[in-house]
Amino acid sequence: MAAAVDLARAAAVEAADGEAEQVGDAVGVHAEDATDDAPVSAATHYLVADKPGYRGWTWAVTVMAPDDPEAPVTVGEVALLPGGGAVVAPVWVPWNERVRAEDLSPGDLLPVDHDDDRLVPAHASLDDDVDPAGESEEDAEQVRAVADELGFGRPRVMSPEGRLDAAARWSGGDFGPAAEMARAASAHCGTCGFYLALAGSMRGAFGVCGNGNVPADGHVVHAEHGCGGHSELQIDTGSVVMVSELVYDDGVDMETPEPVAATSDADGA
Repeated sequence: MAAAVDLARAAAVEAADGEAEQVGDAVGVHAEDATDDAPVSAATHYLVADKPGYRGWTWAVTVMAPDDPEAPVTVGEVALLPGGGAVVAPVWVPWNERVRAEDLSPGDLLPVDHDDDRLVPAHASLDDDVDPAGESEEDAEQVRAVADELGFGRPRVMSPEGRLDAAARWSGGDFGPAAEMARAASAHCGTCGFYLALAGSMRGAFGVCGNGNVPADGHVVHAEHGCGGHSELQIDTGSVVMVSELVYDDGVDMETPEPVAATSDADGA
């Protein structure tokens, strides 16, 4: 089988639609592993691929023969394989991992996987904003059972993993503590009167901005974010134009000119 180079080349030329110039020199042969269940020996011949658009690729032709010295060698498979410098397509990523928030248009549907680890059944997650104060575990179990049976509330809520993922995303976004706007601000959102804190476990770190005069209005902001629209920001609105000291002339004596009498000519004109 190692000597069946011509057979491998002929198979590669056939795969290249009969264009022999697309099959280059043989660069190696590799013996394939045989198993007890398949008493057939096989070897793969590698030939340079001169196919347009496939620079750095090789033809891989696998030949095989039964465990019989008299049996002919046959072609099992022909394929193009990329080499180290080959141009290949990027690794395929499922669509639900490629889609971004800005890709969603009116009318589009973005279904959530049933096993999405960001969500858990509502009865499996009791948070501080759900549990009544002082409720025992037995009471909580009864509440969960009744709510599940009657179908009250949301079927699923965010899991701890989902909340951490959201917190990391919000913290690193345009309204997080490291944003350029926050670094230039003199005060944080957590002390602003327009800051509407979230409920539950996110309350300590995130809220919604309610100041309609700033870019963060209606967005989730970190408590340590900040901007120039802080509610307690006070600016001196007095005039910045220098006014010279007024000078009064009430005490200055002014000389009044003598009145000039009217005269007439000698003819009485």
